Parts: sequence; structure tokens; C-alpha cells
Amino acid sequence: MADPIQSQPLYVPDSPQDSRIHKFIQRTNKARSLSLETYADLYTWSVDHTDIFWGDVWDDTGVLGHKGDHVVDTSALPPANPPWFSQAKLNWAENMLQCRATDKVALIEAIEPHPGTGNVSALRHVSYADLYALVADLVSALLSLGLKPGDRVASYASNCIENVAACLAATAIGCIWVSAAADFGPEGVLERFEQVQPKVIFSVDAVVYNAKVHSHLPKLRLLLAGLSERAGLRPQVVAIHVSAAGERVPLDSDWIAFEDFVATGKSTQLGRTADGEIEWARLSFDWPLWILFSSGTTGRPKPIVHRAGGMLLQSKKELVLCGDIQPSDVFFYYTTTFVHVALQFLVWTLTLSASGWMMWNFLVGGLSIGCTLVLYDGSPLRDPSFLWNLVDQLGITIFGTSAKYIDQLSKGYKPRGAHKLSTLRHIYSTGSPLAAPLYDYVYRDIHPNVLLASITGGTDICSLFAVVAFAPDSTVCGPDEPGELVCLKPFPCMPLGFWPLPGYGSDEAVTAGQVRYQQAYFSAYADHGDHVVITRSQSGNSGGMVMLGRSDGVLNPGGVRFGSAELYDIIDLHFAPGSSHTSHSIVDCLAIGQSIAQGTDERVILFVKLLEGETLSSELEKRIQTEIRSRRSARHVPAKIIQVKDIPYTLNGKRVEVPVKKIINGAPTSSINPATLRNAECLDQYERIGKALRDEVV
Repeated sequence: MADPIQSQPLYVPDSPQDSRIHKFIQRTNKARSLSLETYADLYTWSVDHTDIFWGDVWDDTGVLGHKGDHVVDTSALPPANPPWFSQAKLNWAENMLQCRATDKVALIEAIEPHPGTGNVSALRHVSYADLYALVADLVSALLSLGLKPGDRVASYASNCIENVAACLAATAIGCIWVSAAADFGPEGVLERFEQVQPKVIFSVDAVVYNAKVHSHLPKLRLLLAGLSERAGLRPQVVAIHVSAAGERVPLDSDWIAFEDFVATGKSTQLGRTADGEIEWARLSFDWPLWILFSSGTTGRPKPIVHRAGGMLLQSKKELVLCGDIQPSDVFFYYTTTFVHVALQFLVWTLTLSASGWMMWNFLVGGLSIGCTLVLYDGSPLRDPSFLWNLVDQLGITIFGTSAKYIDQLSKGYKPRGAHKLSTLRHIYSTGSPLAAPLYDYVYRDIHPNVLLASITGGTDICSLFAVVAFAPDSTVCGPDEPGELVCLKPFPCMPLGFWPLPGYGSDEAVTAGQVRYQQAYFSAYADHGDHVVITRSQSGNSGGMVMLGRSDGVLNPGGVRFGSAELYDIIDLHFAPGSSHTSHSIVDCLAIGQSIAQGTDERVILFVKLLEGETLSSELEKRIQTEIRSRRSARHVPAKIIQVKDIPYTLNGKRVEVPVKKIINGAPTSSINPATLRNAECLDQYERIGKALRDEVV
């Protein structure tokens, strides 16, 4: 690969010596008798001395809890998944609520304007003191239901104040949090929730999007019916009324309104010490905090369990040290409540999820700093001025969004000409790589002096780790050489495993989860599934990272990642031979992503093989689209549905997604080894289709 173009930096901080990372370097030098000078020096030292580094991060960022003497076995390799801080006792929620100020705003909830609000944005504020009081009452209410550490508490809700409080209350008593965005279809939520079997589900009664109010209760009822039928579950439902949606609608008789649930907690006063403090469940560093779900590329979405201490310590490092976020900041990220992600400032990492954003978890971590978080769940582009008005109105300093949003905004809106934006310090972009022209757009048309960070990562780590690029022969690539992104050392935010963990399921299910975990991550090496270039260090910054694309079959249209299996399940259930739902039968199918918009986005192409003699009609296309939209989401609907003669398979019976994706995006069929395929002759048709598809998007 050619040397990267040398140019002037896009951003230079006014006083880098005042940054938290610089101060951390100075403290490390003094405490450890070192002479580190640059970020690259610190990065290298931290990787070589993981135990000392992470112990210092705990102390420097003010983690609340008992630390102990042990950090990690530095001789262990990632597949061993060693324990961290084995003597530690802490509670994630307690660390989120260290601030109790009555005059400090913790959360601001912004609701998209719609006719019911007079087309004016509705804002709700809650102070840190009031948030603590609300969480204390919810803790009491959850305990009144008999919940105990390890029980799962789920959310099928929007990005609202009540949802944040419910998460804090559940984790305060050691319960495991699971969430799904309200815009996700009930079938997709069902295949996740049935695996973890929540005892309580918090849900909104409506959502506001695109200036319209959408009832959420029909979707909730479908989810509950599925949980009852397929898993014999009848979780307690706590219904949150969205005030901006208008009048209340009747709830089912066995549901509890959120305000009544809070009142129950207030009256019972459970889970509190004599002086009124929440009785925090201080548990081990490796205690399960929440469950995030993979994309479901090769079957049901994998329930990834994350450790409480790992999420806390990683968040502290990323937000406090790397991000330099301060109590005075107003932190916004356009995100839903579906968990997944990480962070890449210089060489660190942050991400979008497979089926929604894990950025919600990342955003909530800002409470541990004592800054103000801005929650928003409406359309970001119906009125392109709306979010930028919020920046001026609320004094937002940290603005997070997706590369796709910036790309769409650049086509017709220049915030700098219509807004002051004087408070902005950072803009974070994630979900997909930010194209080079969009950097120019941000600095020209949004703000000339902000830190613009294009960040990446994964659901599996929910944060960052130290990485290298591997060549095909498993040797480390040099600077500016493309390779597979891999991790060589354990890190605190490694998943505990896949659910069920030992003690939470049958021996057979636990063993199956352990095997699945090892196969997912360590069949070759600690592979993250990305093809990358790690660039050479410049001015001591340790280099950057160029994302060349996914090395697996995860789909990523508009920066929203999901697995192909989520489409295959719909086809198999409703359109397969023998199905009573359709007069046409789809024998097989294959979903891939086609690169569009000069590589800044992709669209989903669904190939279908029908019974011999049948033809893909416009009626069948519409039925497929409707079924996918209703059972998954509008984001899952393929841009193109194309009939093919055959679907390629490997010799061991796996659909050939990645090779077909490469062919559709321009690779010749000669680049595929036919000896590995059962029916390599069918690739010629995909090569012809690929040329036609590429001609469409030129």
C-alpha cells in the first residue's frame, strides 16, 4: 500500500498540556519513574504493562468501590478470558450516581415536535438529586417483586428518562439489564428476550417519530404473546406513558403504570440503609451487568454478557482520559436504546450495533462524570435544523451521530451558516467509516475548530481494546499494510461469555454457550471481523485506522448493522415450500451488502431462488418487503430483491456470503477458489448481476 498523504492536521487543541491524557502521562511518569512523552509512548507502555496501567486507570478516574491487589494474569492469552480485579467489589449504578446535586441537570429529554405539541419541541429535565430519588424508588419497587441479583430486567422502550432510571435501578441491585429499541419489530425482540427470560419488562406506550405518534402497545402485546407461547414466560410489564404522545390509552389489567410502580417503591422503602442511601449490591468486577446481542449472521443472535467492572473501567478510560469529557460538558449522542459498541480516538475504538446502537450504553456512562446527558429519540433529518438548534439551546459540547447522518446532512444543509454552535468541542461519528470529503464538510460547514472523531468498535466489546493488523499468515502487518484487525492480549471489557453463564441454565446449555463463544472469537485468533490498515504514527499520535470493510457477512445499510440471518428467518418461516402464508415458494435466499455512495454506505441485496417454473413477481416482492418491515424494521427491508438460479454453498453446507459480496462489488469470479464450493458454476450469474447493480449506482 502506498504511503499515506502527509498533510496538515485537521485539528490541533489549543492547550494539549491541559488535557486529561497529558496529565495522566505526567502522573504515570512520576509514579513509575518513566519518561513517556507522547500518546504513542503511553499506548505502547499500556499494552506492555496491562496490569499496572489498568490499576492506575482505576485510581486516576476515581472508581468507587474496593479495588484489591489483583488486576490480571499478564501471561494469559485472550482465549483464556482471565478474571480481572478478582478481589474487587463495586456497583456500576453507584458509580453513575456519585453526583447528587440539586442544581446540576443529569438528563434532558428532547422530544421531536409534532402536531400534538403544537409543533414545538418538548423538553424534560431531571437533576442528579431527583434522578437519584427516582432510582431509589424504582429499586424499592423492583425488590417488592422479589427480584434478586442475576435476574434479568428488560426494556422495550424509547430513549427517555424513565428508561435510564430503570437501567440504573436494575443494576443497582445486581440484576442484569437487557434492552431493545422501540422501533424494533416484536419478532426480532422475541428471539432475543426468549433466550434471557426477563422477569420484568419496561415499555413505553407510544413513540414519536417523523412528527407522528405511533402506538407501541400492539408490538408489546405481540412480544408478550410470543414469550408466553414459545418460552412460557409472563414477565411483569411496567408501562411508561409518553406524555408528548397525548392522552393515555388503557393498559392491560396485569400491567403496572410507571408512576404507580414508583409510588409502590416510595411507600415500601425497600433496599435502603438507615440514613436513606440505596443499598448498592457491590458485587465482583466480573459480575454480569448487561447482555448485548450479536447480529445473528449464522443463526439466532448471540447473547453477549458483559462484566460490570469492565464496562465501568473502560467507560471511565474512554470518556475521562481519551475523550477528556468533564462535568461541565453537555453530552449528546443520537442513539436508540438497543445495546452494542466501542471507541477509536487515535487508536482506540467505539461502535454501532448490529440491530441498533450500543451508543446508548456509552452515553449513559457519562453520568459517572457528572456531566449533563441529552436524550433524543425522534427523526434526525425531517427538520435538519432541529438537532443543531438543540446545540445552541442546550449548550451541547459533545455531539455524537452517525457517518450516514453527516453524509445526508451534507447534501443540502450547512449548520454553520444557520447556528452559533459556539459550545461545540467534539463531534463523534460512527456506524460506518466517515468518507474523506465529509471531514472537509464538517470543518467547512459545521465548525472549523472541533475534534472530529470517526470511531469504530463492536458489540462484542462494548468499548475499546489494543489491536494490530494480521496478514493471512498470521504475522503482524507493518504500518500502512492492510490486514485483519485482531487483539493479542486480554482486556477488561472482554465478554464474560454467551448466555447462559454457569448457574443460569442447564449444563448442556452452558456448555453449548461456552463452545459457541470460543468458536465465535478464537477459532483462529482474536478476530474482530474487520479488514483494516493501521497507519504509521505521526507527531506521536500512535497512528490511525482505515476501515477497509467487514470481513464477515454483517449487513450495514445506513450505518445500521444487522445479520443476514434476521432476513433468512423471515423467508424460511413465511415463504418456504409448504408455508401456508404464500402461493409462491422461495427455496433459498442470500443477503449481501452492495457498496454505494462511493463507499460511504451500502444497500442490501436479497437474492431468492424460487421453485422451478416460478417467477419473482412484483406482488411477491411487496409481500416480502411488508413481512420483513413488520417483523423486523424498515431498516431491514432489502433495496433490491433479485431472482437467481441457485444459491452458492461451501462444501460443508454454508451459504457463501462474503465471496458473493466481493463479486457484486467488483471482484472477478477468478478470485474465488471453486474447489471450496459445492456449486461454483452459479457464480457467473452473480458476476453479471453485479455489473448491472454497479452500473445503477455509478
